[in-house]
Parts: sequence; structure tokens; C-alpha cells
Amino acid sequence: MFYWLLKFVLLGPWLKLLFRPRVEGAENVPSEGAAIIASNHLSFSDSIFMPLMVSRRVTFLAKQEYFTGRGMKGMLSRLFFTGVGQVPIDRSSGSAAKAALETGKRILADGKLLGIYPEGTRSPDGRLYRGKTGVARMALEAGVPVIPVAMIGTREVQPIGKKLPRIRRIGIRFGPPLDFSRYEGLAGDRFVERSMTDEIMYELMELGGQEYVDLYAAKVKAQIAAGGKIGLPDAAEITDADTPARRLPTEKAS
Repeated sequence: MFYWLLKFVLLGPWLKLLFRPRVEGAENVPSEGAAIIASNHLSFSDSIFMPLMVSRRVTFLAKQEYFTGRGMKGMLSRLFFTGVGQVPIDRSSGSAAKAALETGKRILADGKLLGIYPEGTRSPDGRLYRGKTGVARMALEAGVPVIPVAMIGTREVQPIGKKLPRIRRIGIRFGPPLDFSRYEGLAGDRFVERSMTDEIMYELMELGGQEYVDLYAAKVKAQIAAGGKIGLPDAAEITDADTPARRLPTEKAS
């Protein structure tokens, strides 16, 4: 109930008035049935703006820390994140990935829309980073389509580290659903899951016009923190010994 109250009364109308979201392709989101909405991740506000423009409820998996605070601040945090459709996930344990997968599958089994950020974390510099294959595993095991959506301009509205947003117009562009039924029964095949994930990231790159970097965003953030660098070095200056150099496919698989 609080979700719909926030969306249609307390928060939604004001955000639409202030930020005037420009939405394209909203008809690509199914009116019923389970699906994964896979988004690029530029800002904390992505999880607020995108669900606002979808008529159905969108549930995101969120870090457990948002729900475990104490006192009045903790209570308000729990109320807000629950209200905007987020479900807590403990990311500190070794089984965090499995827990996220099982929670996501349970949401999809109920016929709901599940929001996922394949990059796993916000982009440190506005570029699009390598996707993690959990989105592919979830889509295969649940047997659902993936709808790519590009958030445009949200980094300028609320950059990392900024608590108060700037008033600027944003864009939200939904792409056609991606059908991976051709890979039915191949969940767990790392080559299939990587191919699927790369296809999703290619669609996000096309929709949002971001430069693509074939590295994990979390690793780049760790390198920046370890080196004490304020800005991100050119991609050519960053090595990833665990990942061979690759490019996204220039066309979708047939």
C-alpha cells in the first residue's frame, strides 16, 4: 500500500513535475507476467525514477544495510526502501550471490517485475561497464524475458556522493524485450550466460549511448580507491589479468 501511496500521491507527482522525465518505449514493458528489467546504473535515483514511469510495481534487490539501521533514521530508511519496492539482500556472506538468485527467482515466480543492475554497482564515471552473469542465470532459470532500459542524465541529477539532487530533466528509454528461450535448459553454462549478458549490455549501450568498458565497475572502483585517484584513468591504462580483452558483439545473436 505504501508503495502506491509514494508513487501516486506523496512522491511520484512531484518528481514528474520537477524532473519532467522523457520516456520512450514504455510499451515494451508487459502489462502482466514476470520479466526482468535490466538497467544501466548511473545514480542512486535510478531506482526511484524508473519504477515511477512503469504502471506496474518493480521490485529491486537492495543491500541489507538499507534495512538494518537503528533509531528514527533507521526506521525511516526501512520505510522508504520498502516503500519504493526494494527487497534486502545480505551481500557480505559467501553465499550472497546464491541468496540474491533465489530471492530474484521467487519474485519472478510470483509473476512480478524484477529490476536488476547487471553492472552490480553504480558507474564511477558515467561509462557502461561489464555486466555480471547473474542476470542471465536468473532469466534462464525463471524462463522470463529481459527488458533493457537506459537511464539518461541521472548522473548529472545526483552524482555519487551527493545527497540532494539537482533539478534537471532526465530520460528513460526502454528497449524491446530480449527473448532467450533459445537457451532453455542451459542455465549454468558460463559461455551461454556470458553471451546473454553481453547481449544485454550491448542493448544498454545502444539505448543510452554510453561508452563501454570491458571491466567490472566494482574492480575499477577498488583500483581508484587503492591508488587514491580522483578520476578514472583511460581504459587502456587499467589491466584486468582475470579477463581477456574482448569487445561487445557488434550485432545481436540470431
